[in-house]
Amino acid sequence: MSRHILTVGEIKGGALRQVTLEALTAARAAALDGDLIHTLLIGESASAYAQTLFQHGASTVYTAEASPLSRYSPAAYFSVLKHVLDALQPRLVFLGHTSIGRDLAPMAAAYLQSGQISDTVRIQAGISGIHYTRPIYAGKAMEVRTLAQDRGVVTIRPNNFPAGEADESLSGQVIQVPYEAPSLAYTVHDVVKRLTGSVDLTEARIIVSGGRGVRSAEGFRPLQELADLLGGAVGASRGACDAGYCDYGLQIGQTGKTVTPEVYFACGISGAIQHLAGMSGSRVIVAINKDPEAPIFQAADYGIVGDLFHVVPLLTQSFRGLLGK
Repeated sequence: MSRHILTVGEIKGGALRQVTLEALTAARAAALDGDLIHTLLIGESASAYAQTLFQHGASTVYTAEASPLSRYSPAAYFSVLKHVLDALQPRLVFLGHTSIGRDLAPMAAAYLQSGQISDTVRIQAGISGIHYTRPIYAGKAMEVRTLAQDRGVVTIRPNNFPAGEADESLSGQVIQVPYEAPSLAYTVHDVVKRLTGSVDLTEARIIVSGGRGVRSAEGFRPLQELADLLGGAVGASRGACDAGYCDYGLQIGQTGKTVTPEVYFACGISGAIQHLAGMSGSRVIVAINKDPEAPIFQAADYGIVGDLFHVVPLLTQSFRGLLGK
């Protein structure tokens, strides 16, 4: 008898979020012989992404495309998820550790009467079962957990489970999930976007982040130019946000977003422990600061002591030459 693993994907800004494919990688890492992996995708034109999901390991794609589902609503989305949970009775459910995933995961765990492991960054098979590694104490330590039962809900941190190459020979079945509108306490009529960045900060592979050292909103312009050139995103420390230099949607740290890019440029950021909690998992950290004693240099792989307003434009010029742009 086949067992099932369900991944829950996300569509944002008319595109499939990268963490959707990463969840399939995580599901394969936790799969046992005989497990079938499925994906649930909710939102407008969800079925248009089915082939991409098949090519990354989904055997079945469940879609729900009713117009009330075009914007996230906890009750509406969970009514669809509950239908798929009833149909599959999956032993594992994987979601991204995103705002939507963090909302739906405990609902799914409660409905399945199972455990939940959040913010997973590594999955490995062990003697006692599947081991899930997650950061604790603001990233200063790691813990390894296992599920007490052979059933559970897991959220994964973006950028920690590479999606891998697509296999164009793979295909599968698309199943439309009926949507029965639940009793809603509220509905979302419009979403106002205050940020104009084309790259999702939590999924960006390159982030150019600024702190109080940028000195003004105008100070973020050279950072934005470097980020645009490298196909990355701009972030900020809480100090820069509190000073009014940028929107709080850019904040990275213990009270902001947690990011794990390939390269993190920390420009004019002192390196307070609260900020490090949100970016210390970056593969490579490049620190730019006038103060050679700044704590950020202790966490950095590469350090540049200098004025960011001189260093960042020079980096942009050098990268433009290397990239031929």
